[in-house]
Amino acid sequence: MTSSVLCFDIGGTSVRAAKVSADGRAGPVSRFDTPARDREAFLTRLAGICDAEPVRPAAVAISLAGVVNPETGRMIVANIPAIHGTDLSGDLATRLGIPVFVANDADCFAVAEAVSGAGQGHDIVFGIILGTGVGGGLVTDGRLVNARGGFAGEWGHGPVTALRGGTPPVEVPHFACGCGLSGCLDTVAGARGIERLHAHLSGEDKSSHAILEDWRAGLPAATRTLDVYLDIIAGPLALTVNITGATIVPAGGGLARDHALVAAIDAAVRPLTLWQFDRPLVVPATSGEEPGLTGAGIIGLQKLSEG
Repeated sequence: MTSSVLCFDIGGTSVRAAKVSADGRAGPVSRFDTPARDREAFLTRLAGICDAEPVRPAAVAISLAGVVNPETGRMIVANIPAIHGTDLSGDLATRLGIPVFVANDADCFAVAEAVSGAGQGHDIVFGIILGTGVGGGLVTDGRLVNARGGFAGEWGHGPVTALRGGTPPVEVPHFACGCGLSGCLDTVAGARGIERLHAHLSGEDKSSHAILEDWRAGLPAATRTLDVYLDIIAGPLALTVNITGATIVPAGGGLARDHALVAAIDAAVRPLTLWQFDRPLVVPATSGEEPGLTGAGIIGLQKLSEG
């Protein structure tokens, strides 16, 4: 049997697949449609990809935007109704006859950064996703804290958003969040959040990309939005660093591709942490274009080595 792991990074519309060998290197990436609303078609699609491999992999490892309930093994995943509430790892392992490991995509990102990205050499790595929304994952000694699933690292949720921010301070309401609460960082810190915040402050309906372009150009409305944005997210992120003891915070996702934004977040967070870092703390991710596949592969290889 080969020691490679077949990895899937699964979204609501597409499945990316690649094999990760024992040395941690990922092979070519293939893409398939996601049967998001048909459980049988979903399992058949993944099993078919595995069965088409010329050599049977030792295991399958999956990254997706969902959470495994550590007590039941069942999935909480909104964008793929076909597997919401099901035991995906158990169902697929029964079909394939090999182990199947499932992890949250932000957790996979954090593992990829800890092992092969910006977190190399750090004992505690807190990886953050600044994409459409906000996510995160916590890794210690190269291994995921969420070994069996769960919500560790989800700094984007909880009613913690300040009701005033910026200089001079301005009132900011607690926006309703998709998790059912209000006042979550997810409502203001991701791409949709910046857009929501900018519309509230300026009355302008602009994309996050356009807002950041205006900010880099020094336009007043966008400058004000980013002033408030940085003020709102810096405290909760600094508190997360204090609680976890993380010594590096790699940032990934669409917003984090703007390295000027990442540098501004770093400058806002570092004065608020107990450990006064004399180097960048929040940094751009460096683990490559496919951190979900890379992280899933590393998790799979780690679990195989543990028996």
